[in-house]
Amino acid sequence: MGKQILTARSQGERPAARKEASVSYLFEKRSFDIFCGLLGFILIAGVSLVLLPFCLFGRNKGPLFFKQTRVGQNGSKFEIYKFRSMIVNAEQVLHDNPLLYEKYVTNNYKLPAGEDPRITKLGSFLRKSSLDELPQFINILKGEMSMVGPRPVVEDELVEYGDRVDELLEARPGAMGLWQASGRSNIGYPERANLELYYVNHRSVRYDLVILFKNITSIFKADGAF
Repeated sequence: MGKQILTARSQGERPAARKEASVSYLFEKRSFDIFCGLLGFILIAGVSLVLLPFCLFGRNKGPLFFKQTRVGQNGSKFEIYKFRSMIVNAEQVLHDNPLLYEKYVTNNYKLPAGEDPRITKLGSFLRKSSLDELPQFINILKGEMSMVGPRPVVEDELVEYGDRVDELLEARPGAMGLWQASGRSNIGYPERANLELYYVNHRSVRYDLVILFKNITSIFKADGAF
């Protein structure tokens, strides 16, 4: 399984023939997503009860959830849900500071570990434990995301995929994917783009399960989480 993941990291070239997802695969995938989404919704409710008191004071004060516009399947836009790990005006702080925003773009659309002034102490814990990602089960239930797929990107990131954007957007974005399984934030563009496109052209039920297992292992190890 590990060998299959590692092989993908060197596959930057366009495949000779693009693989079309079968109807049976899409049906099985959606059924699995609904099952996981229902279980995940229970987890969201439990974690929300624990986190809610922290949102009443200090730097954590504000909404429990954070929403951000991402690009989904076939270019449709949707609001991705996360437990908020930053101050309430985080997006404005980023865009109002040219130097901070330049560093954000240069560093693959994220700020280096320990250099993001917007992240709260509670938010840092949520990110390292990946608990901030739990609300994405809502997106999965709504059909905007899948358990496994390319990570949903912000519109500015599409430029990193060049003339292969349409290829990327063929697949429904995932809460877990080949990029996260291979190292997450430790892997930047263009290698990240190669990984995501490799998945799109090799997706199958078996490969999804391999990636799911690798992601769960990475979460416990906190690989590339910050």
